[in-house]
Amino acid sequence: MALFADLRPEDFDLIHLPIDELQYDPGATLYHAGDEGTALFTVRSGLVKLVQYLPDGSQRIVRLLRRGDTAGLEVLLGEAYEHAAVVLRPALVCRLPRDVVSRLSVETPRLHTQLMKRWHNNVKQADEWLTGLSTGSARSRVARLFLHLAEVEPACTGAPEVELFSREDLGAMLGVTTETASRVVAEFKRGGIVTEGKTNRFRCDLDALRHTAGE
Repeated sequence: MALFADLRPEDFDLIHLPIDELQYDPGATLYHAGDEGTALFTVRSGLVKLVQYLPDGSQRIVRLLRRGDTAGLEVLLGEAYEHAAVVLRPALVCRLPRDVVSRLSVETPRLHTQLMKRWHNNVKQADEWLTGLSTGSARSRVARLFLHLAEVEPACTGAPEVELFSREDLGAMLGVTTETASRVVAEFKRGGIVTEGKTNRFRCDLDALRHTAGE
């Protein structure tokens, strides 16, 4: 899943700058929107949100990055970072200097292919985010988010469980107000669509969520 997974031993001779493995706590920022792009980041574990700030001061979460995802690909085009990358759950990431990745992408087709795969994956995720989490009623958006999280959470016995985010982050992901996000989650709990065990940890009725997602 790593960006360098296909490289051969001789390819690593081209690397002359350090690749750092870094641990971040929730709330830490990998980079800010508008910063000069000097490195890419690959997520080894944890969860990172990409945030876009709007002119009115509000924010939208445009993507969630998990294990195997790459952040900051735009720096390879000489661009500044387009979003802020903020850690949602404890994350282990690799910091890849832009110059290292740029050189390797020219010198070896193996990395070039991996980069193309990641560009495609980013576009695919953006399309899915737009169509699934930014359209329809607030109830359908929340249901789709639960379904999305259920797909990517580690497998477990019985009904799948997902860990939800703060209501502020829910609103920023779904394009609804914090109050609306809280109200819908409360409705789901009352209706038995989700059942909260530990704080913000929910067991999901997938059939009920699929039905609601289609409303």
